[in-house]
Amino acid sequence: MPPRETLSRFALQTLPALLYMAWIFYLSSLPNPLPVPLPPGVDKIAHFGQYGLLGILLARAVHSRGSGGFFLRWLMAAALAAAYGVSDEFHQYFVPGRNADVLDALADALGGAAGAWAWLAAVRARPGLGKL
Repeated sequence: MPPRETLSRFALQTLPALLYMAWIFYLSSLPNPLPVPLPPGVDKIAHFGQYGLLGILLARAVHSRGSGGFFLRWLMAAALAAAYGVSDEFHQYFVPGRNADVLDALADALGGAAGAWAWLAAVRARPGLGKL
């Protein structure tokens, strides 16, 4: 593939994950994102879902690189999502009105791992998905 086509494909596969990561960073920068407190545990579900989507986008990007099998691709996407979740919690420590929470980071990591697994399992079942 010529370099220009390779760069375009890389951008199409990777840019959604990077933009979503920027969106997460923006939301984490808000001092008090919700005007009312959530019932206990609901924020963990939100973290899981938010990072589940990030796991899907990262698995898509990792899959497009074409290296490694299912487990390695899953591990790479899950590790990236978990690392970003930890860095996001660290970032929130410095935002007024926010705090860093280990359980939020755990929900982030589990959501990222689940999302990555779901995407890669779907691609394995329907290989045409990997070309999206």
